[in-house]
Amino acid sequence: MIMKILMYTSRPDEQQPINDWAKQNGVQVDTNTVPLSAKTVDLAKGYDGISILQHGSVGDPEVYRKLHSFGIKQIALRSTGYEIMDLKEAAKNDLVVTNVPAYSPRSVSELVLAHVMWLLRHLGEVKEREDQGDFSWKGIEAKEIHTLTVGIIGAGKIGSAVARIFNALGAKVIAADPIHRPELNDTLTYVDHETVYKTADIITMHTPLTEETHHIINAKVFKEMKPTTIFINASRGPVVDTPALVAALENKEIAAAAIDTIEGENGIVGQDLSGKPINNENLKKLLAMPNVNVSPHIGFYTEVAVQNMVEIALNDTMAIINGKPSPHQVGGRL
Repeated sequence: MIMKILMYTSRPDEQQPINDWAKQNGVQVDTNTVPLSAKTVDLAKGYDGISILQHGSVGDPEVYRKLHSFGIKQIALRSTGYEIMDLKEAAKNDLVVTNVPAYSPRSVSELVLAHVMWLLRHLGEVKEREDQGDFSWKGIEAKEIHTLTVGIIGAGKIGSAVARIFNALGAKVIAADPIHRPELNDTLTYVDHETVYKTADIITMHTPLTEETHHIINAKVFKEMKPTTIFINASRGPVVDTPALVAALENKEIAAAAIDTIEGENGIVGQDLSGKPINNENLKKLLAMPNVNVSPHIGFYTEVAVQNMVEIALNDTMAIINGKPSPHQVGGRL
């Protein structure tokens, strides 16, 4: 009997990798465009496994109970973050939860580089002036990357890729991470968080979202940074206290910022809101600042990354259905 997998919240760009994987593995993979919730969980009935990609929480215990009653053994996230899941409920209902921890570290690191170059060369300010017919050079003299210190908070797979890019460009790279990886000894120097905040010219966030990292960057931390600091968040929105970021920019406690993810982004990123109000006051303030770059959570969004997200999630789904372990288990059945 052919294996059947349902992919919730599938995007059009995922369809070709899905089709290719299904054909290669002889598996029926069906898709829909709705998130997994108590209202949609019944769609999974009759399937052997499921995969999801969404911002909204899967918090209703009924979702986990129903999946278990359908004979489903797993939930494969097509993302790195898994804070949307209730891992205790998953475990209670014999469900393995997996993620995609490294769909393409280069995709995020290259976006970070793009943001840094834009901000470092004052291109936002230049564009704003040029729109008014001002082509002067006042206040836009730039520093070169090889003269700067790049500080990384979280030097895992993505943070390591960021470190390698800036090291290759000649920057001094320092990082705060509880795990010290010997393979990075020729790329970066491990320091504590306070040293990163006080000495780095560019600070870039690459941590998961946990209770410990929620608002790890707050008003107190911004005050420790240099007034010339460029701050980047391409990890998870809530690791940064957004009102504190806005205040730090307004008070010139830091020089510039780029955000690829922000608190309250659900319902905004990935959506066309042309002509509609943006219901996020902090985001509106950041969008209005010429020394701030905002991208709509696209750090992951490259052809390579999308293919990897689909293939890794489906490989994990098939493995668990067949009674095999996944190297990407983040919780669930113990």
